[in-house]
Amino acid sequence: MIESTEILLRLVLSVVFGGLIGLEREVVHKPAGVRTHMLVCLGSALFVLMTLETLPNETARIIAGVATGIGFLGAGTIFRSKSEVHGLTTAASIWAVSGLGIAIGLGHYFITVISVILTLIVLQLNKFEFFKKL
Repeated sequence: MIESTEILLRLVLSVVFGGLIGLEREVVHKPAGVRTHMLVCLGSALFVLMTLETLPNETARIIAGVATGIGFLGAGTIFRSKSEVHGLTTAASIWAVSGLGIAIGLGHYFITVISVILTLIVLQLNKFEFFKKL
């Protein structure tokens, strides 16, 4: 059993880190913003925590289910207009935030912090001329 304070820490961190990614998406006026990313991260952490508390031998199966389900949610942010596809980065950020929630739910803080930093860096790459051409 995980202590209550540890559960609280993990849930709060999932909201904070999901919110950081969502804030970046909202600042650049993307359809999925702060609340969506917070809820995806929180939900992913919650599924993992509930599994650890009730069915600890089923963690891998639950993680696979979360990853698949979030893929469908992300797919809803993708749309095509004429010859362009929009929303792929937002869909990927939703999927990445779900991974963050899973890592937080498992208590892997170092992996989470590094992943948040890398995700924010990747989301900023469109500001560099070199990456706009790719």
